[in-house]
Amino acid sequence: MGRMFRVLSFWTGIFTVMFYVGEIYSLAFLFLAQTVFFLGVGFLNLSERMYMYLFGAYCTVFFIGFTYYSNFILVPGFGE
Repeated sequence: MGRMFRVLSFWTGIFTVMFYVGEIYSLAFLFLAQTVFFLGVGFLNLSERMYMYLFGAYCTVFFIGFTYYSNFILVPGFGE
């Protein structure tokens, strides 16, 4: 299970680089924080159950944050 968190850190690291090159610094910083989190957790050698609990907590925080952003912060039609 630790390897899967390291794989997640690899992909979030790729997105960090792409956002940085695209000059979207706020998302690059957000994905950098996720990369550090996933990489750190990937080397803790926890039990599989604890890894699943951490991933569930991560998904819960993401869904709450995304729902808040899309309902209260995102301005519809801003890009037009």
